[in-house]
Amino acid sequence: MHLNRTLLSLVLVVFALVVQVSVLARLQLPGAVPDLLLMVVLGLAFVYGHVAGALIGFGAGLLADLAPPADHAAGRYALVLCVIGYLAGLARPENGQLKSAFLPMAVVVAAAIGTTLLYAGVGALVGDTAARHVGLGSLLFTAAVYDLLLAPFTVPLIMALARRTVNDPVAESSAGHGDVAAGWLASGTGLRIGSQRGGLRVKAARNRAARAGRIKGVKRL
Repeated sequence: MHLNRTLLSLVLVVFALVVQVSVLARLQLPGAVPDLLLMVVLGLAFVYGHVAGALIGFGAGLLADLAPPADHAAGRYALVLCVIGYLAGLARPENGQLKSAFLPMAVVVAAAIGTTLLYAGVGALVGDTAARHVGLGSLLFTAAVYDLLLAPFTVPLIMALARRTVNDPVAESSAGHGDVAAGWLASGTGLRIGSQRGGLRVKAARNRAARAGRIKGVKRL
């Protein structure tokens, strides 16, 4: 990823993790906890695509695994968010812009359920059976509801910030002058402007020559 995308992703992930641990985890809500970190991964994956979504998901999950008060094996949530980020990137809207709210909301619900199932499944493989005592059905329902309520206030804002890094004119110009020239030729803008200016210059030269010819003709007479 480009430097500006990496910096934005890092800032959003760290901010979401701080809010997740210090605020959302202490709300004492029944069932699951609203997952702001998941919203960040989904919003960035919607714009950057599946590869970046997997990388961001893995990094975000690894930070969550290491952040206190983590009580599970390191790498567990990293694996879960890596898979979710990859799948969410495959559902990326065209040009990273939302045309309707149905697709992102459906992805949010699927991601909330999928994250809970994957986390519980990986936990079962390593001997963590906490989800069974809490109740998996309750966790799935509350996770879907909480994340669905959180998504409209977070995902569009995250996508808007991410699109600024994609459409950064400085980054596009630094990619090389050949790309800019190719874009001008493809759009025909530069060619039209050049031809118009050249045509105006030729017309002006012809007009000056014609006027000079008429003046010289008068003088000859």
